[in-house]
Amino acid sequence: MELTSKNFKSDLILEVQACLQLAVPLVISQILEAGIPLLDGVMMGLLNSQALAAGALGAVTFSTLASVCRSTLSAVGASVANAFGAGKIDQVSRATGQGIWLAILMSIPVMFLIWHFDSILLLSGQEESNVLLAKTYLHSIIWGFPAALGFCILKEVSSALNRPQFLTVITVAGLLINTAANYVLMFGKFGLPALGLAGIGWASTIVFWLNFIAAAGWICFDKHFKDFQLGCALHQFDKDMFVDIFQTGWCLGLQYGAEIGVFTAIALLIGWFGTETLAAHEIAVETESFFETISIGISYAITMRVGQLRGQNDLRGAFRAGLVGIALIVPFASIVVLIFWLFPNSIVAMFLDTSNLNNLEILKTAIFFLEMAAIAQFFYSIQAIAAGALIGLKDTKVPMAIAMFAYWGVGLGGGYLMAVTLGWGAIGLWMGLVLGLLVSAVLLTWRFYLLTCDI
Repeated sequence: MELTSKNFKSDLILEVQACLQLAVPLVISQILEAGIPLLDGVMMGLLNSQALAAGALGAVTFSTLASVCRSTLSAVGASVANAFGAGKIDQVSRATGQGIWLAILMSIPVMFLIWHFDSILLLSGQEESNVLLAKTYLHSIIWGFPAALGFCILKEVSSALNRPQFLTVITVAGLLINTAANYVLMFGKFGLPALGLAGIGWASTIVFWLNFIAAAGWICFDKHFKDFQLGCALHQFDKDMFVDIFQTGWCLGLQYGAEIGVFTAIALLIGWFGTETLAAHEIAVETESFFETISIGISYAITMRVGQLRGQNDLRGAFRAGLVGIALIVPFASIVVLIFWLFPNSIVAMFLDTSNLNNLEILKTAIFFLEMAAIAQFFYSIQAIAAGALIGLKDTKVPMAIAMFAYWGVGLGGGYLMAVTLGWGAIGLWMGLVLGLLVSAVLLTWRFYLLTCDI
């Protein structure tokens, strides 16, 4: 018994080291990637409060559709991790090639939807002036969509092959370029026209393409990837591998579509309560989303570790990896809760001039929303790790059902009940979201335990 305990502790330490080697660069990359929309939100506020509200509509639309596609493509990372863990090098190349084909096929209809999404926003009851501004943003950022998906594929593959470090370098450069491009295109510097909100969209498009080109170039010249011959399967359509990835991916797309879609739906419903409330909601969501990037980065690492161990038929090892992920995220999530509760004024001041009396109502509402966002962030962090671990197991159908029930049934349904039926207002929508995240965290964690712990 004592020997078994020592072995478990030793394996646990080794797993912590393996997870951290993957998680640290992925977390840094996620933070830097999330810094782009956060920075965009801050710079939208520099224009005016209406630009911030309209930008919220455009940003949440683009990020929702992009997240659904990225989630579908995360099946590529799971497939590559499984193949890498099993030592099947040829399948690594095949999965990469078919993942790129899937990204191309998804880009076309989604770009068409983004281009015409202003009509949907009008039907949802949004103010026409806000929709017209959001349209200028969507029609500029749309051209970066294929590059965003391409970069996603390269990130999935490089992470599954234990080589995500180069992503950090690329995203640092991308964030710096985005800052400069935002300023130049928004305000029309160096003789360029002042594009306002559209300028922020064009800056993001430029960064998406630069990141993709840099990542593709890095993979082509890095010796670590040469043995895998990642480009060999690109010109060949592999039906079996494509179907396998798609069958796993579409469930993930629906699962994360349910998750992110609830945030979109709540933003649209909050728009009913006025521009100031919507602007306050955007501040809370952007701040929460920024801190969630650490959870997502660790989740990526856990997906790859669990996927590699599944490829080795080591379910006990996969269970340890999931346990390590939760152990890593809980202390961080607790600290973020305290930050939200103790420094709400400082957070809001990043987006708006809090000394301006015209922004007083937004300030009060945003502080209230941040209190709820703190709790939402905590539960989101736990469910993100559990969801990532299940992706590594390529278990998708049950988690998809859990997500639909937790987010749309409990989260949105409960939020609508409290906000509209009971008349609690916009805060009721946030309370519903917190409840949905709690249910998702509990059910997904329990599902992972059942599949990996043979007690």
